[in-house]
Amino acid sequence: MKLAEIKEILQAEILTTEFDPELDIEIGCSSDLMSDILAFAQPGSVLVTSLINVQVINTANIADIKVVCFVMDKDPHQSIITHAEKNSIAVLKTKFTTFECCGLLYMNGLKSCNYTKFDNFKTYII
Repeated sequence: MKLAEIKEILQAEILTTEFDPELDIEIGCSSDLMSDILAFAQPGSVLVTSLINVQVINTANIADIKVVCFVMDKDPHQSIITHAEKNSIAVLKTKFTTFECCGLLYMNGLKSCNYTKFDNFKTYII
């Protein structure tokens, strides 16, 4: 899925000045516990979170996450956006909740960061 598609699906605003709308994102992850992100996220993911502080960007940088999406129309401080830009991380914000974002992205084909652990996941929800 392209970053431009994620922006459209989530009706999101991109807060960073430079971003690649053609950036490929294949995996999504979500948590407000940055330790979970470090443990389970995969490189190149989009991180959906309601936590707004510089540690989110630091964690994304360590985990090689390329996109962070803040939910519930929360406005990160400019210092967070600047820090993300320095680390080549695109920052989005959306009005949707974390639950809604994850559902929308999953319905549109984005895989979970734990996708390989749940190979038969669809058999459980059908």
